[in-house]
Amino acid sequence: MSKELMQKNIERAQQEIERNKDFVSQGKLRQHYHLMTQTGWLNDPNGLIWFRGKYHWFFQFNPYSGFWSMMHWGHAVSDDMIHWEYLPVALAPSEWYDDHPDGGCFSGSAIEHNGKLYLVYTGVTNRGNGFEQSQCVAYSEDGIHFEKYEGNPVITPPEGVPGHQFRDPKIWEHDGMFYLVCGASRNGMAQALLYKSKDILHWEFVNVLAESRGEWGYMWECPDFYPLGDKYVLMFSPMGGGERTSVYLVGDFDYHTGRFYNTVSGEIDWGFDYYAPQSFLTPDGRRVIAGWGNCWDWMPFWKDWGPTYREGWCGFFNLPREVILCDDNTLKFVPVRELEMLRSDEKTDQDIRLGDQEMHRIDPGCIWEMKLIVDLKRTTAKKIGLRLRAKEEMKTEIIFDLEHGELRFDRDHSDGWSRGVAHCPLNLMGKDVLDIHIYSDRSNIELFSNGYQNNISCNVFTPYEDGENSVFAEGGDAVIQQIQTWDLERVIR
Repeated sequence: MSKELMQKNIERAQQEIERNKDFVSQGKLRQHYHLMTQTGWLNDPNGLIWFRGKYHWFFQFNPYSGFWSMMHWGHAVSDDMIHWEYLPVALAPSEWYDDHPDGGCFSGSAIEHNGKLYLVYTGVTNRGNGFEQSQCVAYSEDGIHFEKYEGNPVITPPEGVPGHQFRDPKIWEHDGMFYLVCGASRNGMAQALLYKSKDILHWEFVNVLAESRGEWGYMWECPDFYPLGDKYVLMFSPMGGGERTSVYLVGDFDYHTGRFYNTVSGEIDWGFDYYAPQSFLTPDGRRVIAGWGNCWDWMPFWKDWGPTYREGWCGFFNLPREVILCDDNTLKFVPVRELEMLRSDEKTDQDIRLGDQEMHRIDPGCIWEMKLIVDLKRTTAKKIGLRLRAKEEMKTEIIFDLEHGELRFDRDHSDGWSRGVAHCPLNLMGKDVLDIHIYSDRSNIELFSNGYQNNISCNVFTPYEDGENSVFAEGGDAVIQQIQTWDLERVIR
């Protein structure tokens, strides 16, 4: 193993960042309050952890362009998950098991043990037999400078699992034993494989934690497994799962057999741009997740990754969300309370009555937060709609179809670049109000509604900053109990 080679490649990446970061920071489509890279490409969240008094978040990273290529691990730290300080690149391709130009240091996770920070990641190479993926370990005394374990790789694909479909380890500790789950594919069906270890370095296979029979695709990327209340949750992003980008299963887990028995399934986000969420525990015990605000070119609705490559970057994390177990064992995903510190210039309108086809203007612009409550008992309209960033022929529309029980996010006319209508069922049976919560940043809109269970994240690359926002009714009258808006434009990353 060459420690010098990894350090040389990290220094080279850092030099590229320093050379381009000032230019990239001036990009007109850069986000204001979402975590993103200083330069280059970003995809999956990796190694989210609280370590030595800071949030440490790592991310898949190509520092050399706004396109996917040989993967590094970028690194940032924060006191509040909102304001970030960039640290040196944590991992760079350097060894026989992770040095291919179309491979590198793929996704993984982090854990603290005996005062050290350990990263468990997928190394990807190609030595003439196709792409080979294996699980590897790196460790650090200070949480900044990492060294790869000399015994890597620590886990190789088991029999029956193709070498290119075995990745994304998520590690945790239970009763003095370490466990990790990996995504895999066997006989064309997705699996989550469970391993255990006494020391993080030597692993043994336990069982197939869970698997698809076809309904959840042929490969589970970025699986995550954790306890929540008296249940366990398995999250993953399915390949071959149709339009699903991030799925959760809730059920019971038997450490003796290593088998997960799920009874509830759901979607974390119904939009086009929410992928590979990873969870971690905050110091006060909240289970928080962060996801990648984009999707892959093999997905059925994919168009492209947008125009930001022209500015030397692509990708960001969606807002961190707290995972909460509901009484019926479904999950809701609530933006973390730390986001409230970004608010300024609050405006509140109350008891707004709209007739059929009538519109109520909210605030112009594209960088804001909004909460809206519809009084369903006094509303006769068949649809409640939001028209966002509207200017000339461009607009993004969100339609709550009360007659047919469906929510639609339409970006076909948003910017001349994005396309598609995301949709999900909207179950309002027995409810007196419809709650809507929206975060709008420069290049995306994140919608939370119906008790934070119908969430849609979509990228929208509007070329202007002064579009109009409004709420409207169709097919009857609507009563809006309250609209609150906050200006978030002052938050410049």
